Amino acid sequence: MLPVSELPQLKGSLFLTDGGIETDLIFHKGAVLPEFASFVLHEDASGEAMLREYFADYFRIGADAGLGLVLETATWRASRDWGTKLGHDQAQLRSVNQRAAEFMLAMRAAEANGTVVVSGCVGPRGDAYSDLGPASADEALAYHRPQVEVLAGSGVDLLTALTLTNVAEAIGFVRAASEYSMPAVVSFTVETDGRLPLGMSLAEAIEMVDAETNAAAAYFMINCAHPDHFNPVLGGSAAGHERVRGIRASASRLSHAELDDSTELDDGDPTEFGDQLASVHAANEHISVLGGCCCTDTRHIAAIAAAHRNG
Repeated sequence: MLPVSELPQLKGSLFLTDGGIETDLIFHKGAVLPEFASFVLHEDASGEAMLREYFADYFRIGADAGLGLVLETATWRASRDWGTKLGHDQAQLRSVNQRAAEFMLAMRAAEANGTVVVSGCVGPRGDAYSDLGPASADEALAYHRPQVEVLAGSGVDLLTALTLTNVAEAIGFVRAASEYSMPAVVSFTVETDGRLPLGMSLAEAIEMVDAETNAAAAYFMINCAHPDHFNPVLGGSAAGHERVRGIRASASRLSHAELDDSTELDDGDPTEFGDQLASVHAANEHISVLGGCCCTDTRHIAAIAAAHRNG
């Protein structure tokens, strides 16, 4: 674990993340990921070999660009409700969360040629696009606590909740991380209008989470939206926007409903994507973590690095 004040991605230099691990593995590598659960790849040697190959590409991109990395454990779906759907009990989920953290820490020790931050990844209880998740912060705290406990004790540097869609779940997650003295990052899914699924503004959501957690989150992020969808929002002057330090953007301009109905991968234009995200960093220097989510892969992340270098 790193204290918030020591997180290197908050010290001004640009850090990259990986792309959309699930869409990349399914569409490009032929992986079978039930319920979009990449943690199942930790259950056998061939699955871990696929994960090792996947992450090795990002270690190379970071090293070639001379940029740091923030990489997530493959545990986005490794929580109770999703695990139950896949036939995993609590003991099995504890084991796979621990294994995923050990795997990433070992990869960092073997592959890193520069600064690499390992984050324990937590996902939403419900659907990342439409389900509004737990009804209360207390419910979210109880739900996320078991996974947070394991990841907090695994040696990762921080915890990140990706693709959250509502404030109550974000509050519960941050409180759970605080119980274990772990730096917490909340990444909100936003729609094509830059707002959360129920219409709440990003700034209002951040301000509400901070108010209910004594601003305990290390920082906030945006995910699952194309730069065209969130750039107008970031241009505003709301105080909450200053807490946004990272972007994991979608390569697709489609709405979430359209993506759900699509049977083909909409990977957009990687060069344009890289240019747009590098411009986000140039215009908002406090946003220092850039990467991808839905429909992105190594091409998109390498394009961010190239655009930053040439900017």
